[in-house]
Amino acid sequence: MSKMEESEKISEDFIHLARIALSDRQQDVHAFLHRIAKRTEDPSLASALVELLRKRPTRSSTLRRSPTVALPVDTDSRFQLLRQEERPVLPHEPIYADAVQDMLRRLVEERMRLEALTHAGLEPTRTVLFTGPPGVGKTMAARWIARELDRPLLILDLSAVMSSYLGRTGTNLRYVLDYAKSIDCVLLVDELDAIAKRRDDAAEIGELKRLVTVLLQQLDDWPSSGLLLAATNHAELLDPAVWRRFEEQVAFGLPDREAVRAFVNSLLELVEPNAREWSDVLSLALSGQSFSDIERKVNSARRSAALNGTSISDHLATLLSVNDRPKNERIELAVQLAESGIASQRRAHELTGVARETIRDRLRSKGF
Repeated sequence: MSKMEESEKISEDFIHLARIALSDRQQDVHAFLHRIAKRTEDPSLASALVELLRKRPTRSSTLRRSPTVALPVDTDSRFQLLRQEERPVLPHEPIYADAVQDMLRRLVEERMRLEALTHAGLEPTRTVLFTGPPGVGKTMAARWIARELDRPLLILDLSAVMSSYLGRTGTNLRYVLDYAKSIDCVLLVDELDAIAKRRDDAAEIGELKRLVTVLLQQLDDWPSSGLLLAATNHAELLDPAVWRRFEEQVAFGLPDREAVRAFVNSLLELVEPNAREWSDVLSLALSGQSFSDIERKVNSARRSAALNGTSISDHLATLLSVNDRPKNERIELAVQLAESGIASQRRAHELTGVARETIRDRLRSKGF
């Protein structure tokens, strides 16, 4: 390329950058600077741009959009269409399967090490779909990511504002997503299946189908400077085209026994001297349940103990519902209760229905 051609190219780039900057399209400015950093043959310019993008305006910067800008509201009802958590707080550290935890950490690392990606001609992940049954930690994962990145979390609950959208096509949806694009945040689109159902579902009215089209356009146009997370409890209801628009999919399953053990221990370790022993026992009794169900039951037991002025252990014992458990699991549970010392053989028999002779024989075979 001759010097004249190079000069003309620089002028075109400068004019284009000025145009989108004056249009207050921050996400497009970021994307354009990313492209320049990737294609320039000047390493010093590439490094300088990468550094600027890495240190893009923070919440305390005067360059950042004012945090006093009101959240989007529905034109008719004046209800807010987004919930904002400026500094997400977690009641406890999340516990996930290794594959899920590795993906969450990678999403954070991509934005913490933006320079490495840019030098490789790559951009960070823009869109991620969280799937799984209720109560397995999808929303908490979004809070964890936002906290680790030190960004506010915006939550769009589609099921809660569905009545606002009907009759207004995709106007409100575009408004909300454009707002989220314009600030440095993590956006969680909750209950995605509320509008992103399969478009061949004859039971759905045309309005919802048009909203799916709006959503697809927004996903295609989402800037790499932002992170859009979407969550659904009903992945089977999603339109196949929606699946393809997400760069990553993370499947959250019900916690396995080890995860239940660690989670229960985190809930009890500061309030129950035998937290470790109860964690072992409850990891079997509560297996197959979600984190939210487990937390609700443990906290209910704690409340009952506080109100009655009795030991937490007495109320944790009520969580040992074994009627629907196979015989071998009831035996294992009874032996654990006696082996841990949190229940006598007689009490273990009363709680599980397992004969004391069986409990005694199993303990003897284990050297007790």
